[in-house]
Amino acid sequence: MDDAGALWWERSMPAPDIAPAALASLTERELEILHLLTAGHTIKSIAAHLGRSEASINERLREARRKTGAGSSRELARLVEAQKNCPRNPDLSAPAPRVPDPSGPSTKERRHRKGLIAMTLIATLAAAGLLATATGGGLHPAAHHPAAPADNVASQHAMADPLVGRWALDTARIPADERPQRVTITFRLDTAHRWNTEVEIVGADGQVQRGVSNAAADGVPVPIAGSLPFIDTVALRQPEPGTLVMTLGKAGKTVSSRVYAASRDRRRMTETIIWGGPALPGLETTQFERID
Repeated sequence: MDDAGALWWERSMPAPDIAPAALASLTERELEILHLLTAGHTIKSIAAHLGRSEASINERLREARRKTGAGSSRELARLVEAQKNCPRNPDLSAPAPRVPDPSGPSTKERRHRKGLIAMTLIATLAAAGLLATATGGGLHPAAHHPAAPADNVASQHAMADPLVGRWALDTARIPADERPQRVTITFRLDTAHRWNTEVEIVGADGQVQRGVSNAAADGVPVPIAGSLPFIDTVALRQPEPGTLVMTLGKAGKTVSSRVYAASRDRRRMTETIIWGGPALPGLETTQFERID
């Protein structure tokens, strides 16, 4: 599969080791573009901000990947940000009000630390919430959910859970040089209350990759069958109906966590991706639309 088709999974993989000399070879303009990517901006918004064409921005990113050997632009951007090689901190949106602290570190250091602390707290709180659920202190106590006959629980939950169904990724939100043709996720619940999950990725070149799993929401990793090269196991937790936490692994190591949450009208699903590795932990959000 080409880079654009694989990136939806690949962007959650740890960044590879890149020689400092390769990073040092990046130009100021390349670093500026990479920093904007780290800040969450798209190729289109970067081009508008810098007064360049989208083709020009994509060419700069290709050259940066060629110099460093990085697998994707966002992967390289996260590594550059983590190693503090970007001399600028452009922001296309208005800065949030901040309370100065004359006795504390510099503004740049505070911003860097706040970003790290915020993202780390999000990951930690997510894990803590899941642990509470597993140990009986979950987000929705049993008192709020009257007991039902055991043979009806699975079928009732399958009908009621907003995540059950087939969802399509809103690819328009993905940068043009990373955009697959189509990504779909299908969630089903069987009578044993196990989640049957099927992912299909159609790359920009038309190549298709699939991953299929069957897992209980108990946090225990199970194998993923299919042709996705970036992951081989998945573990699930469900803090509450309409929300599913998916931890993806490869060769015994966690590569990303993804939180899926359905909207109240059950027409949209938000995917929040938490990745780690040698770079700073980061968050990314994508949107899915119900198609079945």
